[in-house]
Formats: sequence, structure tokens, C-alpha cells
Amino acid sequence: MNRTEFIIVTAIILFLAFAMGWFAHWLIHRFTRVASADMSEIDRLAQALHEAEETRDQAIAYLQQREAELSNQLHQTEAELRAAMDGLRDARTEAEELRAYIEQSSVSS
Repeated sequence: MNRTEFIIVTAIILFLAFAMGWFAHWLIHRFTRVASADMSEIDRLAQALHEAEETRDQAIAYLQQREAELSNQLHQTEAELRAAMDGLRDARTEAEELRAYIEQSSVSS
């Protein structure tokens, strides 16, 4: 292979590499191109996503507030139950003391 043939073969290889690169670029550009109609749809979807996220955040805030209210109400109810049970225990103790006193008074008389 002489010098001229080497230059021609090298030029052909470089041209083929250039053509393949250009074709790959064209394919990538063709598949990734976004039309203006697609952009408006993407904008609409982005707005809908933003609204959905705001709604989700509002729902989370409402649920946290509601959970705090219910937790507070539960603690109040438990405190009232403890107070009622203490009162009932005191009433039973007093009733037992009264029964014992009445029985003792009846036996003594």
C-alpha cells in the first residue's frame, strides 16, 4: 500500500465516521425533539402536578391538625375516666364503711 492509497483509505474511514456521527446526531435529535403542542401539554401537566402537591400538603396539614385534636380529646377523656374511677372507688369505700358501721350498730343494739 503506497502513500496515496493510504491517504484515500484514511479519508474514506474519516468520512464514514463523520457520516455515522451525523446520522446518530440526527436520530437522537429526531427522537428527543419536543413539539410546541407537547410543551403546552407539559406546562399543563406541571401546573396540575403543582396543584396536586398543594392539595396534598393541605390534606397533610388538616390530618395533622385533626390528629392533634383527637389526641387531645383522648387525653381529656382518659383524665375524666381516671377521675370517675377514683370517685367510684371512693364511693365504694364509703359505702363499705357505712355498711360496716350499720352492721356494727345493728349488732351493738
